[in-house]
Amino acid sequence: VEPGAVLSAQDVTTTIYEIPLAYSKEGIDRIVMEKLKLQGSPLDMSRWEDFVQRVIQPEGTVRIAVVGKYSELQDAYRSIYEALLHGGAAHRYKVEIVKINAEEVEEKGCTELMHGIHGVLIPGGFGTRGIEGKIDVIRYARENEIPFFGICLGMQCATIEVARHLASLENANSTEINPETPHPVISLLEEQMKIEDMGGTMRLGAYHCHLVPGTKAHKAYGVPDMSERHRHRYEFNNKYREKLEDAGLRIAGTSPDGKLVEIVEVPDHPWFVGVQFHPEFTSRPLRPQPLFRDFVGAAVRIAEKQRHPLVSPAADEE
Repeated sequence: VEPGAVLSAQDVTTTIYEIPLAYSKEGIDRIVMEKLKLQGSPLDMSRWEDFVQRVIQPEGTVRIAVVGKYSELQDAYRSIYEALLHGGAAHRYKVEIVKINAEEVEEKGCTELMHGIHGVLIPGGFGTRGIEGKIDVIRYARENEIPFFGICLGMQCATIEVARHLASLENANSTEINPETPHPVISLLEEQMKIEDMGGTMRLGAYHCHLVPGTKAHKAYGVPDMSERHRHRYEFNNKYREKLEDAGLRIAGTSPDGKLVEIVEVPDHPWFVGVQFHPEFTSRPLRPQPLFRDFVGAAVRIAEKQRHPLVSPAADEE
């Protein structure tokens, strides 16, 4: 190895995203180009430098609760955490992630655990453990106008919450959680029910989605159609679609044929969005995923409102 091709692998102090800048400073791009005998202009790292500055020198902090059942595992929900960081950088805000175990919510309730929280995210998952805690948190976020983002199972829990407390469908549930529920607002499609192999019922990979104009999802993406990655078996039950829409749930995105519900929203709320897909997988440092960007933006507005509350003239006179 030539002496000029030996690089210093420095430790970074704040974020792993500093590493490309450190190697660029060492001249790694020049060395690789010379070794491969390639021609090219000098590497422009200005956009990356701007991103890193937004991460290490934020203008404020926003606290977002991620309520799941694997919170104690360091690498669980890693893609979620990085997508939140990307969304925060877009607003020059640091996202402080507050990890909350859904079972703890079932034991302690929401009031204490949600104190000082500016946004709530329910990630994907499978199984029954912690479901009621997630539904309780969603109700708390909806009733207290805290920005909410539900992903995959989180979207399904949001549908159940609206069914129970806005549509008055008592004991509404997913058939994954309670096969005997009187109101299966989330269930397998009829054509899936005869499939015995569990893997055969899963909708897996990228699927197209049509966005409804005027919705928060449409505003975020800025296009009429997009594609996101899926990994789930259970779907929104269209038999309850009209009932839930009448109760205040808005269908914001569907499959191109309109048969599968992909996105739900509560319009009468600062930001309440649930998606059946996994948008965290398409987020990038220089291209934050649109829904994560806007979710964090809604949480930032709550944080700023709490930092600078409006004072009425009457209060000033007192």
